[in-house]
Amino acid sequence: MSKQKLVIASDHAGFDFKASLKDSLAGQGYEVIDLGAHSTESVDYPDIAAALAGAIRDGSADRGILICGTGIGISIAANRHAGIRAALCHDTTGARLSRQHNDANVLVMGARVTGIEVAKDCVATFLATPFEGGRHSRRVDKMG
Repeated sequence: MSKQKLVIASDHAGFDFKASLKDSLAGQGYEVIDLGAHSTESVDYPDIAAALAGAIRDGSADRGILICGTGIGISIAANRHAGIRAALCHDTTGARLSRQHNDANVLVMGARVTGIEVAKDCVATFLATPFEGGRHSRRVDKMG
């Protein structure tokens, strides 16, 4: 099975966290496209979320990972974009259910509230879990 193409992005608060996740994913054979931030210099998370949403919508990547300090702001910003189902997750149960029940295509985490090892487990679960479909499909379809 070939690995998915992923897009990853963060604001300045998630820069170091993103770098750790990116290295881990690349080591597992994923093709990872990094959309920034490229330093800890302040950036606006709505711009980062918009760039990631565009990459998913245009087919540059299958799924995405977004990171900010808490994950809250960037998940709100991402979900404003058509076709994006961004799920803020703090554990593997949330990551699994976001895929199974919501067909989430973006995993969001907070660098200031989630440990890096938990985050790596969330990413692995998110990427390995398929959408169940069935009764969940009609609900996801209502979101457009």
